[in-house]
Amino acid sequence: MNAPRTDKMKLGAFFHPTGNHVASWLHPQSQIDAGTNFRHYAQLAQTAERAKFDLVFLADSAATRAGKLDTLRHWPQYMVFFDPLTLLAGLAAVTSHIGLVATATTSYNEPYNIARRLAALDHMSGGRAGWNVVTSSNISEAYNFNRDAPLPHGERYERAMEFTDVVKGLLDSWDDDAFIRDRDSAIYFDPDKLHALNHCGKHFQVRGPLNAARPPQGYPVFAQAGVSDTAQDMAARQAEIVFTPLHTLEGAQALYRDLKARAVAYGREPDHIKLMPGLNPVVGRTEAEAEEKHQYLQSLIHPDVGRALLSTAIGEVDLSACKENETLPPPIRAAALATGKTDARHVVDMWERDGLTLRQMYQRFAGARGQRTVKGTPARIADEMETWFRGRGVDGFLVQPPVLPAGLDDFVELVVPELQKRGLFREDYEGTTLRENLGLPRPASQYQRSSP
Repeated sequence: MNAPRTDKMKLGAFFHPTGNHVASWLHPQSQIDAGTNFRHYAQLAQTAERAKFDLVFLADSAATRAGKLDTLRHWPQYMVFFDPLTLLAGLAAVTSHIGLVATATTSYNEPYNIARRLAALDHMSGGRAGWNVVTSSNISEAYNFNRDAPLPHGERYERAMEFTDVVKGLLDSWDDDAFIRDRDSAIYFDPDKLHALNHCGKHFQVRGPLNAARPPQGYPVFAQAGVSDTAQDMAARQAEIVFTPLHTLEGAQALYRDLKARAVAYGREPDHIKLMPGLNPVVGRTEAEAEEKHQYLQSLIHPDVGRALLSTAIGEVDLSACKENETLPPPIRAAALATGKTDARHVVDMWERDGLTLRQMYQRFAGARGQRTVKGTPARIADEMETWFRGRGVDGFLVQPPVLPAGLDDFVELVVPELQKRGLFREDYEGTTLRENLGLPRPASQYQRSSP
């Protein structure tokens, strides 16, 4: 039997511009111009930092959302928003401890550019940068980068593995003590402590070295969100945080055990990979208040938006022939499973298992964008989080407030003190870097590791 946990829960805050709920922009307590409002993000990050969150997280897309404009006009997600790494650089200046994690795709970037930006962010923030490594399957992104289609699944992940290896190699270009900066001797750096990468692989040829000093954390904290077997294996090899949708404790415990075991098989410590699934909390001072908040948001979902989001979730399967009060039709089930996508299978399984109508299904899915929703009082939400944490299904949660800033304020004011009272969450930061606060080691340079 596993010993009782003595570590603390980890918390991240995921900032969709107006909130995680698909209809959040229609809520009067959301910041309606969030996609172009830096002060909005600065206030959110400062609120999360006051509550001692480990990190803030920003997603990304290198394309506007594709589809019918008559539908998209009701759904601003990914239509206008800040480049996340640029935004995080701004947030670094108005925060001091909270981690700053952003998505950057390996499909439409080059390792040198990403290594340089991450090094800059880590230096600017004093060691708080994190990188969510993703591969892109969105055809709209492909069209923006000289391609007619995304790379095949296996090739995307193969490229991603080589990409991250190159980034690490570039970040090791300079030894930690390479810069002497001595005016008396007129010596700025030690040439023996500069390393050219000279990488020549299947997808990249990169000479290096990087024109940036080795970051305070050595490497940024690596995050990943995929759920396919290939993605999980990649995560076990290199990810330090795993963000993924999880809806049952049993499923979370199985993934938790599997990821930790795979990490050990790659020679890693199991505690050096943190499983932090998304959590969509709807907080009320009473159960009735929480339910009222949730139902109000659900009532704002436009039917066209609900259908479009659900269609995307099951592999772009056409739902136009499915009626609002109809349960899962066999042809749609077959078409979704035929895509071969793990995410699509999970959504179809939920739809079929719970016998939901189309409207019920898109409301459940759209309301939390496929993540798990927990509604109720602070004690009720803390109970759920504690059960999953103490039951070793998670190491923490990526909190996705349904409406911003109001939902974050509710969670910080009401739930965080309850978690702290139970001894589940920190009262103050353990260190100054993201790695220190997550309990992760600072990796040595590959040149230091290979020296006699």
